[in-house]
Amino acid sequence: MGYEQAKASIESSFKQTGLDYIDLYLIHAPYGGKEGRTGAWRALVEAQQAGKIRSLGVSNYGVHHLNELESYIKELESQHGKGKGGEISVGQWELHPWLTRPDIVEWCQERGVVCEAYCPIVRGQRFEDSKLQQIAKKFSKTPAQILIRWSLQRGFVPLPKSVTPSRIEENANVYDFELGTEDMKALTTEDYSPCSWDPTTSND
Repeated sequence: MGYEQAKASIESSFKQTGLDYIDLYLIHAPYGGKEGRTGAWRALVEAQQAGKIRSLGVSNYGVHHLNELESYIKELESQHGKGKGGEISVGQWELHPWLTRPDIVEWCQERGVVCEAYCPIVRGQRFEDSKLQQIAKKFSKTPAQILIRWSLQRGFVPLPKSVTPSRIEENANVYDFELGTEDMKALTTEDYSPCSWDPTTSND
């Protein structure tokens, strides 16, 4: 990752999609060192200022990466003027009751950054959890629906993944019930159990 690689990736995205405008573009991971991260962000900001991208964001950044980027944005603004450093609009992380990332979520909430939650149903690995099963039975919903509802009520934008039409429909059918305070507490843990990769801990 870096300035030139990010520029090339942006252009490749337009060629592959046939689009001339993209709503949201994220840096996928914080790898590449500080120079790589800041260079990639500068490339995104330039594309945004050229009218090619509407909103910018990051994925899998730890708080130390977020603080670094926030400082770089201020640096760009001091050089080029207010609003010229870009804005972190969206952040994407693995988020679910077994990986709540309170430090990252708090950082985002304080700044109005939208948190997108990937793996919100934990790839089905926790469907037999006793508390989850109990709450699913209480609401006559599937474990996946309960987890998606938990994510929504935490203020996240859940990104469940499925290629099965019936499951896609099921995953969207989560707006006819609401988890109570006790249900939310019962589901939420202090575990740190990723089911996917975890670049947030990278220190390069």
